[in-house]
Amino acid sequence: MITETTLPDGPLLVVHAHPDDETLATGGLLATWAAAGRPVTLVTCTRGERGEVIGTALAHLEGDGPALAEHREVELAGALRALGVEDHVFLDALPGQPGELAQGQRLEDSGMAWVGDGAPGASSQAGAATDVPERALVRASLEECAERLAVLLRDRRPAVVVTYEPGGGYGHPDHVRAHQITTRALALAAEADGAHAAHVPAHVWWNVVPPQVLSDARASLARRAEDDPWFQALLQTHPSAALPQGPLPAVAEPAREVVATIDVRPVVEQVEGALRAHATQVHWVESADPSGTPGGQPAATSLPATDEVLGWYALSNDVLVPWLAHEYYAAAEPQAEQRDVQRAVSEGR
Repeated sequence: MITETTLPDGPLLVVHAHPDDETLATGGLLATWAAAGRPVTLVTCTRGERGEVIGTALAHLEGDGPALAEHREVELAGALRALGVEDHVFLDALPGQPGELAQGQRLEDSGMAWVGDGAPGASSQAGAATDVPERALVRASLEECAERLAVLLRDRRPAVVVTYEPGGGYGHPDHVRAHQITTRALALAAEADGAHAAHVPAHVWWNVVPPQVLSDARASLARRAEDDPWFQALLQTHPSAALPQGPLPAVAEPAREVVATIDVRPVVEQVEGALRAHATQVHWVESADPSGTPGGQPAATSLPATDEVLGWYALSNDVLVPWLAHEYYAAAEPQAEQRDVQRAVSEGR
């Protein structure tokens, strides 16, 4: 089992769909790798043009794709400073490649829709939007996007590549597409091009959460809502808050064997700073107080060793998300996934 104390030597390259995903899914890994002095590259596929906006101060940005994209680039830069990540590129503007895709366009957020019963997002499941923009990531050529990423893989030569599992965390079409692009790019990078030798990373990981860990974390929030006066007081100040319910999202189902785990607690301040940097997308970032004392902000080391919940936050749907003390990574399943991606390429998807 690889942990934060036994990280593989060499660079890390992480692929995400939108600004904020890097922090929500892999903030602990990015901060830990950077703190260890190892090279870290983040690739972001879109600028989150279709994201909902939290709060009234910047509400005018919602629906204005270019303006929101520009603002979210600033938020992303702040988050990366907090995490200590210096090497960041957008997939449609990689160094040494043409600034625009063959379609003459930037890659844009494809949008999504919450599925399931109850409050939007309470099911933690997403699907395709009813209206998909012409320049959306999911409409772009999978092969062309993968070729661009393959050039970067050959150039940065990471020891570890990380992205979503096949379900994209919770079904967001752009997350699924980022997984497909990364899988195909890894296959392409295994062959040399005119400028760089072939590259095959030693490790390819998918961000996952063991089902029992997520179920227990949800149960922990539910218990706090019933028994913890401090947590109850927090909920009363946020009357629109909801607890997650329904089936576990794709990040936890099916169960996959974890090959690496990262303790977030040593870098909790960096991750919290990054969460707060994404203010249009993340709010109600709170640290759990094990003593139940209102207003307490204890050091991470004072948390019970058995408590997996560092705290919680919410996205624009106001559903509380347990902030876990560990991040978990499973080894990719290259053969089956490459067949699925190759099928998508051959079908022009």
